[in-house]
Amino acid sequence: MIVPRGPQLKQMLIYVGKPLLLLVLYDLGVVVAYQVMHLNWIALPHIPLALFGSAIGIILGFRNQSAYARWWEARTLWGAIVNNSRSWGRQVTTSMLPSKSDEAEEVKQMQQRMVHLQIAYVHALRQHLRKLEPWAELAPLMSERELNGLRNEKNVPLSIQEIMGNLLRECQVRGWIDRMQWQAMDESLNDLTDAQGGAERIKNTPMPKQYDYFPELFVHIYCFLLPLALVTAMGWFTPLGSTLVGFIFLALNRIGKDLEDPFENTIYDVPLTSITTTIEVNLRQLLGETELPPAMVPIEGVLW
Repeated sequence: MIVPRGPQLKQMLIYVGKPLLLLVLYDLGVVVAYQVMHLNWIALPHIPLALFGSAIGIILGFRNQSAYARWWEARTLWGAIVNNSRSWGRQVTTSMLPSKSDEAEEVKQMQQRMVHLQIAYVHALRQHLRKLEPWAELAPLMSERELNGLRNEKNVPLSIQEIMGNLLRECQVRGWIDRMQWQAMDESLNDLTDAQGGAERIKNTPMPKQYDYFPELFVHIYCFLLPLALVTAMGWFTPLGSTLVGFIFLALNRIGKDLEDPFENTIYDVPLTSITTTIEVNLRQLLGETELPPAMVPIEGVLW
């Protein structure tokens, strides 16, 4: 996620990139052909640019609104994961009590294991959504036997939740939590599963191809017609007006495309690494641990 640092014209121009450069060169070619070579037939002053531009603007606005809704839903789902992870950590550390005096150390170890599994879960889910290997993140949190059992799983986060569910049932059987506490903690796991399902739905359901193809096609056609319609009125200043208007439409088109997939591990994504690090810090502090991972900071204006 790009962290706002104020307007930066250079980065804005680079953002559009090659299409903007091609538009500038095309505008210059049209002006030279009209002003120097006197090819007056290339001018099309009667094209209703305002009408075309309004229609394309509405199309781009609708597509960008849909793309941002996907991005914002992704962020909302991860907000729910943050809240439910904290609830899980609080429930584990405050609800579990030994049924016998000699079980205190065992309960403490179980609490640590269940909280560490939740940390492993959020890191595994982040990597799962980004289609990256999770093993380096999971190695400090899980035993080698548990990791080996996960290597052939298609959905590692779900398998970690199954382990957590089994441990939760064991705690109830051993009398460390009562049935009501088990139900509340199991509900936290259900809420995490619901949020994971929502994130996977966004990841596995791309925007319809028409949402990409037609707006981009219309923008390119509009940019092609711009200098032809402006050259008679603006003369040598045509590249200035055409490039400025074209830049706006090209940038709007690019913004929509970048927001469509919030889990692609690009600079425009939801900052999953920062979110999961925050969860890890919060949960480790609930355990009373002092060796915490450093908070994520923006790198060259990007928070990962």
